[in-house]
Amino acid sequence: MAERRRRRRAGQKCRTGCVTALVMIAILGAGAAYGIPWAIDKFGGQVRETFNETVENAVNTLQPSGADFPDLTVAADDVADHFYYQQLTEEEQTVYRELLQGVNDMEECILVHAGKGERPEKAYEYLLYDCPELFWCIGSSQMTMYDTYTEFYPEYSCSLEERETRQNEIDAAVTDCMAGIDASAGEYDRIRYVFEYLVNTVDYDENAPDNQNIYSALVGTSSVCAGYSRAAQYLLDHMGIECIYVVGTAQGQEAHAWNIVNCGGNYYQMDVTFGDPVFMAAESGDDLPESIIYYDYLCCTDEEIAADHVQSDEVPYPSCVSDDLNYYRMNGMYYDSYDSQILLGAMNDSIYKKEELFVCKFPDRETYAQARNEMIDGLFPRAARTLASTYGLERVSYTYVEDETHNKIMVFWNYNAG
Repeated sequence: MAERRRRRRAGQKCRTGCVTALVMIAILGAGAAYGIPWAIDKFGGQVRETFNETVENAVNTLQPSGADFPDLTVAADDVADHFYYQQLTEEEQTVYRELLQGVNDMEECILVHAGKGERPEKAYEYLLYDCPELFWCIGSSQMTMYDTYTEFYPEYSCSLEERETRQNEIDAAVTDCMAGIDASAGEYDRIRYVFEYLVNTVDYDENAPDNQNIYSALVGTSSVCAGYSRAAQYLLDHMGIECIYVVGTAQGQEAHAWNIVNCGGNYYQMDVTFGDPVFMAAESGDDLPESIIYYDYLCCTDEEIAADHVQSDEVPYPSCVSDDLNYYRMNGMYYDSYDSQILLGAMNDSIYKKEELFVCKFPDRETYAQARNEMIDGLFPRAARTLASTYGLERVSYTYVEDETHNKIMVFWNYNAG
């Protein structure tokens, strides 16, 4: 497993202050900028210039000629529940199914019912968003367009024989993953399990091979946001839970991908990549625990994710407004108001239990600001005295992390400082 990079996200401080960067490599095949017009709005002329050059080099519009279309065996019912498929027109849905049939057979050239002036690459982009199982599809393509149809040439990352070998490896990884969750677990427990499983088994690595697909995350255990998000989608689909691949931007990251999950009929935002905060060394030179998980990105609301994410407005994603699955509230770490005695008592309890970490999250910036000042100057030193007296330490140390983005403070107790 690759060594974890020690980084911190903007808005989080660990005495010395830190920053982090996570990058998603967008799928930009022939003409894909059309499929994501928000990319041009966000990134400007550079994307437009790349798009124009790609189309000019890769798409040739020719005169009509005969086309012998194979029978379409992928029925509409087979993909009717796919989120992005539902956003397409009836004609585009036909192209989507033709492309799905073609890439499943790894055809070099796929004939699709889309002629001059139409955009089959949009259907292809949506297909890859819907189907994380198509790990052999790189996303780039070339096209030869006629008046009434298109010859579509997708690019594959491996041969058919290699694909079968990789699928077996993926199946084995899924089996290992599923072994850790009880078959009777409820929907939320399954979602949380997948979130934690990927945070704990995948390392963020921009140079990881195949980092845009599930093979990188599930088998290689190194990926970027596309791999994390597609792996979450793939695993939750195996568990019977609806999981949508979301595209947009993140603070300091430009292009980014994450998920929306359906739990109990309500939709929630989920970003596995941002749930995996790898820390820089503390000021003292001690490393903070790598096992810590940022649950702020598990089953959160649109409002909460909007603190550092902006999702694309190209498609109408489901609204995520329910906060009933807030991890911190569910686990007694959420404080609606600041009460010094309650917080000090909770910190002391965590010390008596010899817990590695104490977390307190507040509902808004004002409450957080009040708590932050008084906790750092007063409550932390008082709790440290409890630490010293309880465990007979001559000296004590602790490290606190300020998460201004999520109105949260974390304290790591050191039980071996004496």
